[in-house]
Amino acid sequence: QVQFVESGGGLVQPGGSLRLSCAVSVPLFETYKMAWYRQAPEKQRELVASISRGGTTNYADSVKGRFTVSRDNAKKTLYLQMNSLKPDDTAVYYCNMALTSSMRPWGQGTQVTVSS
Repeated sequence: QVQFVESGGGLVQPGGSLRLSCAVSVPLFETYKMAWYRQAPEKQRELVASISRGGTTNYADSVKGRFTVSRDNAKKTLYLQMNSLKPDDTAVYYCNMALTSSMRPWGQGTQVTVSS
């Protein structure tokens, strides 16, 4: 059963914006701390941003001030607003639980390409 369906990626010029969405089909979604991750070519997957069930957010230093994570518990959806995009943001973006012990199988992710 697919538990994460990411969407919203695409090709964007440097300085542009994208909004990613992740539809989550996990029971009790509202109780989990959630996160966005990304994996660039030939690099390890890294945590980009997280949001607790209470709405507390944390960000990787590389995206602070540019990315905003949010959630809609009623829609069981996680969002990532990405502004001032840079070529280094190019990666496949995934959502999953923030805690390793709670993680589920990864979805297909959504490709973000920042290029002129």
